[in-house]
Amino acid sequence: MFDFMLTEEQKDLREKVRIFVKNDVPQQLIVDMDQERVHYPREYIEKAAARNLLGLRFPKQYGGKGLKWEDEIIALEEIGVLGTSLGCLYSLVSIIGEAINSFGTEEQKEKFLKPTVEGRLTCAEGLTEPRGGSDFFGTTTIARKEGDYYVINGQKRFVVGAEGADYFMIYCKTDPNAEPYKSISAFLVERGPGVEVEYVYGLMGTRGGGAGRVVFNNCKVPAANLLGEENGAARIFYRMMLPERMTSAAAAIGTARAALNIATDYSTKRRAFGNKIKNYQGVSFKLADSTTKLDASRALVYAAARAIDADSSGGKCRRMVSEAKKFSTDAAWEIINDAMQIMGGIGYTSVYPIERLLRDSRLLSIWTGTNEIMNLIIQHEMFKEHEAAKDTNIRDTELDAVEAMRKEEKVYE
Repeated sequence: MFDFMLTEEQKDLREKVRIFVKNDVPQQLIVDMDQERVHYPREYIEKAAARNLLGLRFPKQYGGKGLKWEDEIIALEEIGVLGTSLGCLYSLVSIIGEAINSFGTEEQKEKFLKPTVEGRLTCAEGLTEPRGGSDFFGTTTIARKEGDYYVINGQKRFVVGAEGADYFMIYCKTDPNAEPYKSISAFLVERGPGVEVEYVYGLMGTRGGGAGRVVFNNCKVPAANLLGEENGAARIFYRMMLPERMTSAAAAIGTARAALNIATDYSTKRRAFGNKIKNYQGVSFKLADSTTKLDASRALVYAAARAIDADSSGGKCRRMVSEAKKFSTDAAWEIINDAMQIMGGIGYTSVYPIERLLRDSRLLSIWTGTNEIMNLIIQHEMFKEHEAAKDTNIRDTELDAVEAMRKEEKVYE
């Protein structure tokens, strides 16, 4: 942890989260979730709320602390050591709360945001459909206006928290004839008639978070539950990608840190050929590489957090958030994989949690936008910045060559 970057208030926040993680989350809960004996740990959310650790960025009048992203990522790293299931359930308050806080009416904030931050309501988000994941605007879930209600038909899958959610944030097509990005609306859909969680998935990892398919069959939703403007959910979606990806990036640091700590401790105890294995470069260099990746991830996530706090609408912010998500989640997979390699066969067993962390971390580069989509955003914003830089006082380094002015040699077509 970069203690030198933290204020005393941030250190105090970190300590409070560490106490919660250490004292309020029993080891048996993590085991039971991974063994699928627990499908949705509602009491975990309630305990976090009791310690005032949910919705840190939201206004105090809705139960939050009025903090910044720079503060929230400190909490998210500590939560991340618990693995991706508990990290994601904790993050849902931040993710869905972002939409309600930024685009919701005062009535929606009182009805949904405040009780969510206080742990009295739980939530989930429906993005992915059977016919598409990254193709968000190709959604086939339909919401049809009928008087004071919308009638929703369709389904969402891979909805983390579906099993225990009291309400869902759902994107639906409300104008089938419009351009894709002008055809989608967002709704806050309460669990009830017309809403069914049909199937809780068998997952490779990230278990116990209640991931399932949510089916809407003539579900009547009050028009008052429309979030933002009708057909205007593209704006909400693009804003939501910030908390979606930042929570993944920050929590991945904690997950990787947990594995690295276990492997480092193991290397100081395990002996082979008469020496502790930390004395062999094959081991110590892997630990050095992992430490470097962890520090680089943390630095990039901190920088992205500051970019959001400074300007959440800018292209550079989108690029940095995408870089943070991509780099941090890729690094987590590599760090945990190397931790298993250091520990050898015992790391492949359930004697240590490395194998669970490895299974968990495989999802990180897939959800909240695949890392290939992150590359798409990064290169798009990078090229725009490159063109914009030509109109500044930045030195044109292309001219710093002996024969730089031989234009006849610079053939591009």
